[in-house]
Amino acid sequence: MSSRRFCIANEEEIKAGQTTDVYFTRTKQVLEQYGLAKRRTVIEVTPGELPNGWPWAVLCGVEEVARLLEGLPINVYSLAEGSIFRSVDSRGTRLPLLFVEGPYSDFSIFETPLLGLLCQASGIATMAARVRKAAGDKLLLGFGIRRMHPALAPMIDRATFIGGFDGVSSLVGATAVQRPAMGTMPHALIIVFGDQVKAWKAFDEAMPTEVPRIALTDTFYDEKTESIMAAEALGERLYGVRLDTPGSRRGDFASIIREVRWELDLRGFRHVKILASGGLNDESIRELVDAGADGFGVGTAVSNAPTIDMAMDIVEVEGRPMAKRGKLGGKKQVWRCPQCLSDLVRPYAEPPAKCPRCGSETERMLLPLILDGKLVASLPPAENVREYLLKQLTKLE
Repeated sequence: MSSRRFCIANEEEIKAGQTTDVYFTRTKQVLEQYGLAKRRTVIEVTPGELPNGWPWAVLCGVEEVARLLEGLPINVYSLAEGSIFRSVDSRGTRLPLLFVEGPYSDFSIFETPLLGLLCQASGIATMAARVRKAAGDKLLLGFGIRRMHPALAPMIDRATFIGGFDGVSSLVGATAVQRPAMGTMPHALIIVFGDQVKAWKAFDEAMPTEVPRIALTDTFYDEKTESIMAAEALGERLYGVRLDTPGSRRGDFASIIREVRWELDLRGFRHVKILASGGLNDESIRELVDAGADGFGVGTAVSNAPTIDMAMDIVEVEGRPMAKRGKLGGKKQVWRCPQCLSDLVRPYAEPPAKCPRCGSETERMLLPLILDGKLVASLPPAENVREYLLKQLTKLE
């Protein structure tokens, strides 16, 4: 690593298969030596048990998988990015999320990076979607990149946005989702000024009009006092206050929010919104919504979300079903009910069946992504993927 300034693999190394596990290169060498490298196989990606007992997850990272495998002499079929999935279908059959078919040696070394692209992004998008489900229609900002390696910032922010957040804080992440970067102000601004009011007024004077005036109100005094000070200093120009109280000083955060809301309303500042941040997750947000918070900045809980465990296994060789113990052989198709999101896994050649849960017609979910090395599916912008995800969320209990 002496020639690298940062411990990261570049795009060329990833595309060349340099981020694979060594046993895949050894396997390829053995198969080539014995004339088996071009045997046509089907390999499917399936999820394991979801983290923390989650009932569903969000598939994310498909666009990067497409870029990874594009140009190889293979076919790839996949669920659409942003699809909500369960680990098994309505009958308990493990759900294929994606499958690759082609000569094994042509894509074997890409199993490691392929799983890496899907597993981590899907975990982040899933936690983001869980936070969105808990927050309802409240404003959600992604603040998680400072907890992770900076090379991952675009992926983290993209997955966070796809999971339902309204905006992300990093400059490079905002470019990835084609939205302006969103944020407030740090404690450092106020501390350097040495005076809250001077810092808030300076921010108001220096920032362009399209930047919302959101004052950080927990630096030197308590949240109620500083929120009143900010409202009196900026008046109608103040969009909101952010309470970033650390857990060690927080006490009952919901009570603090109720207190701030009461005091602002009492003084005629009903237009001032309350944003909460600092150690929040998909469980703690529910109580704060009820307390009157208007939005949330969520960081570590999303960026450090548990990865979705996935496996990639051969299920067919030269047209014959073949799989290891614990896996079901043969190429498969997933049929989904668009009404209740119930899935049914069937052998690929079998016709569709009606939804076993509500009797509705089902839709084919594993659709061509790459055919003979050529990208054949559209790769929608993150905004469209997010909208697709949000529509599915409304159908979940």
